[in-house]
Amino acid sequence: MKIENLKVYDLEESMIASGYPMRTELIETHAGDKDLKRCLNLTKASNGNGAHGQWMTGVRVAFDLTCTNKMWVEAERYRFLEFVSSQSTMHRITKFNLRNQYNKYTDVRVIEIMEEKVAQYNELAEQLKNTPPEQEYTIKMLKDMMIQKYLEILYTNPAGFELTARMTTNYRCLLNIYVQRHNHRLPEWREFCQELLKLPFFQELVDAYYAGKVVAD
Repeated sequence: MKIENLKVYDLEESMIASGYPMRTELIETHAGDKDLKRCLNLTKASNGNGAHGQWMTGVRVAFDLTCTNKMWVEAERYRFLEFVSSQSTMHRITKFNLRNQYNKYTDVRVIEIMEEKVAQYNELAEQLKNTPPEQEYTIKMLKDMMIQKYLEILYTNPAGFELTARMTTNYRCLLNIYVQRHNHRLPEWREFCQELLKLPFFQELVDAYYAGKVVAD
């Protein structure tokens, strides 16, 4: 698991906005200690009433996330963890350096099977490239074989295959992920949650959340 090119947007603005419900005039331009205190209190209250955490939806976070197919399947459950764009096995599975794409838990025997199938596919592609146009039967046969082989590759590819995607989300979603995943069986999720604690004020928000009346762990 790896997070790169991370950016946080509108943290200060959202902290200030957390006080809007109790204001008749909006004069603040920079967040201060009172804004942080209010946000921590709202986050603490959100453990019992999720509505109090609404201010965190304004704190946008964008990053490149590299993780395995197994983690991606679970990450897709989060409605507000949105994909900008990602690498694709559907388009490029036969072009990757497979040895570099699998995590350390992937059985080397499965990697060897994948390498064998990719080599077979690329050999068929080379044969098709060198087949004269007038040999229509051979061309059709090669194309059919390539379709079959490509599906074998896609469906044989193990869960340890890593892909990178650009993601956009917000602090509220990330806090929800932390609460649900920081002790997860997959080490990737635990590593991801540890990285979240490096975000500005995120550790403080986690501490405030768990200080609420409801135990969510």
